[in-house]
Amino acid sequence: MTFQSLMSLKVLVLLTLAASGHASTFIPRDNAPNHHLTANVAVDVRALPNAPNGYAPKRGDCPSDRPKIRSASTLSPNETSWLEVRRNKTVDPMRELLGRLNIAGFDAAGYIADHAQNSSALPNVAIAVSGGGYRALMNGGGALQAFDSREENSTSSGHLGGLLQSSTYLAGLSGGGWLVGSIFLNNFTLISGLLNRTDGSVWEFGNSILQGPAKGGIQLLDTAQYFDEVFNDVGDKADAGFNTSITDYWGRTLSYQLIGAEDGGPAYTWSSIALEDKLISGDTPLPLLVADGRAPGVQLVGGNATVYEFNPWEFGTFDPTTFGFAPLEYLGSEFSGGVLPSNKECVRGFDNAGYVMGTSSSLFNQLLLQVDGEDIPDVAKNFVKKILSAIGQDQNDIADYSPNPFYGFHNSSNENSQTQRLTLVDGGEDLQNIPLHPLIQPDRHVDVIFAVDSSADTSNWPNGTALVATYERSLTDISNGTSFPAVPGQNTFINLGLNTRPTFFGCNSSNTTSPTPLIVYIPNFPYVFHSNVSTFDLKYNNSERNAIVQNGYESATMGNATAETQWPTCVGCAIISRSLERTKTNVPDVCQQCFQTHCWDGTVNNTAPPAYVPTTKGNEIKVQGGVVGRISASSLAATVVIIAVVAAIF
Repeated sequence: MTFQSLMSLKVLVLLTLAASGHASTFIPRDNAPNHHLTANVAVDVRALPNAPNGYAPKRGDCPSDRPKIRSASTLSPNETSWLEVRRNKTVDPMRELLGRLNIAGFDAAGYIADHAQNSSALPNVAIAVSGGGYRALMNGGGALQAFDSREENSTSSGHLGGLLQSSTYLAGLSGGGWLVGSIFLNNFTLISGLLNRTDGSVWEFGNSILQGPAKGGIQLLDTAQYFDEVFNDVGDKADAGFNTSITDYWGRTLSYQLIGAEDGGPAYTWSSIALEDKLISGDTPLPLLVADGRAPGVQLVGGNATVYEFNPWEFGTFDPTTFGFAPLEYLGSEFSGGVLPSNKECVRGFDNAGYVMGTSSSLFNQLLLQVDGEDIPDVAKNFVKKILSAIGQDQNDIADYSPNPFYGFHNSSNENSQTQRLTLVDGGEDLQNIPLHPLIQPDRHVDVIFAVDSSADTSNWPNGTALVATYERSLTDISNGTSFPAVPGQNTFINLGLNTRPTFFGCNSSNTTSPTPLIVYIPNFPYVFHSNVSTFDLKYNNSERNAIVQNGYESATMGNATAETQWPTCVGCAIISRSLERTKTNVPDVCQQCFQTHCWDGTVNNTAPPAYVPTTKGNEIKVQGGVVGRISASSLAATVVIIAVVAAIF
């Protein structure tokens, strides 16, 4: 990247920002009062920005045991050994949680004690947080706050604190991936810690990523410095000989809002999570992010796309296409046929944390598919479509993982085996907007998945589309032995109100031919706030932010059990359901009642539903100003222009 190119880009960006009103001073509004959010909690800043050369990957010597690609026929040795530690660490939190959830006729302490020496008999819990941009980040954040026993009041009557500590896996996708990443990249911090601390919160969304972080009020010079840092970082990667794409810029800008580091953490890597003491000691669940593979020349990603996962040790897929995993720390190395040739150096630092989070949320391809439905002038629509089409033709609307680590690997099934380029897109583009795929893998033996859905299916509320997509995929060859419970169509979800309250799917495991987890579906619903903001809204003041987080808390707890007094007990019943089957223990009567209330019973109603316009259950939180309920056309247009300029230069 030349100096002249950088200056041209910077000038165009700043002119765009100025024209769209994004370069002006912004004064944050006051927070909405909230007893879950107002505590002044410090964020544990991580000390593992371990990339050797900042944002740019760097070639160097390899370890004596040279990295290689492994088959996906088993879990990795790292995950297998970690599970032995983590499953034992969930015993005490689970005993405490089940004891508080008041399952009448069930001796939780005795049951856990009887099986504590055989962790495989105990419940294996996972949490999945859907995509949906900032809406999913904040709504999912509220749910995780409700599940976290470290949060104030979360272990009180009617609350669900301890579910997070009892979980083995925590998966995120797109905005849900930002949530998972932000928690772990700040040392598995509390949601309240990301919202409030003495020196300013990490989650400051009053300034969009087009403005940059607030430094005592945004001025034009601050914005210029912000873009200088972002463009220089990505330029360094290009100068090091690696392909760059829009996702590099997207990921770098997201990092400023998600990682508690002044410079947006250019040296923070996803693989460094594996070095955190809390993960090593089994004191946290395992974080998983999801992205879709996109074959060359393809714009619309279908249900047969390869689904990739990022865990702290590896990147790869259980799908029968690629069916392999690469060591995450050494992405960017020139693997061939599953090995790293002796004349090739090892690359480190490719797995930048922001880039990984951005990979799971590369929404630019979706903008082109949705632009006709946006409330912007026709002239602007045509301009946006023209720009995005040009970007798409260059296949720059992706995350570029070249050199392809799976080059020459599983040639008979891997459609990317003969190309050095591997391109990934947002993990929800195949409509599986809840990251269930890594959690239904048979080798992980997950019993129950708490699926938090913040999708924008109907008026920016969910209607079960994500569950339908995963179920339909499970019936095809690419499912590769995974099993998923039957779910109805989207019309039934709305007509029966399954998207208005928590619903269980897969209650009767005898209806499936192979082990299938119970799904506890928790849809975004306006308990105390209309949190159906657009996926493409880029800025929120703290009052709005706190209201959406609070609504996520209320949705997960059913208003702290005010909407249904038995809900905490039913959560406990869902947790132990598969475990009771394995140990041949009688199901408590109260659990039978819960299943009668919350399990989908197979009823369908496929008639076209009326417009979905839900109303709040409780007293609606009043926010101060903001952008709630509308799409920011100026933000969208500004983003497109910036993308176009970047694509033209690089």
